[in-house]
Amino acid sequence: MIPAARRRELLELARQSLETAFAGEPLPRLASDRAPEFGRSQGVFVTLRKAGELRGCIGTVASDGDLSGIVPLFARKAAFEDPRFPNLRAEELVVCDIEISVLSEPRAIAGPEEIEIGKDGLILEGHGRRGLLLPQVAPEWGFAAERFLEETARKAGLPAGAWRDPEVRIFAFGAEVFSESELAAGGE
Repeated sequence: MIPAARRRELLELARQSLETAFAGEPLPRLASDRAPEFGRSQGVFVTLRKAGELRGCIGTVASDGDLSGIVPLFARKAAFEDPRFPNLRAEELVVCDIEISVLSEPRAIAGPEEIEIGKDGLILEGHGRRGLLLPQVAPEWGFAAERFLEETARKAGLPAGAWRDPEVRIFAFGAEVFSESELAAGGE
């Protein structure tokens, strides 16, 4: 579990990354003596929400660096490289809420009976495609386990029932999710 003070630092680093992007500056980094506190390489996604609506979300299941190095990178990618949205504008940043999802190691599962809604995210891989949905997606949209699998298949660009294909692999993972709005409200 990432302590509240470290969560705040990561969220501040993500926001600073976006602010410096608009100023044409390089990615911010923590002082090198602080970086080891953010631990080993792991998967992370950065989500931007504007008035509660998704405005960008990009991340990775596995990374080559610690959280203090990859969070700023994926904050910028969420703002400027999510193909579902136009680039974030500077005036939008002040009303965006930043959310970070730190992923656990994915584990192979066989089907819907092994999915815990609200706790598990899904990765579906097959036929040269991959789709991922974070754990918070299913409860936000009211998905039951089978529907969650179907939507993950669609995210991969596959037919909804592709999760039943024996050549398709399914993985579940957990995530530690925290946001600026949650921390501002006193959440941990």
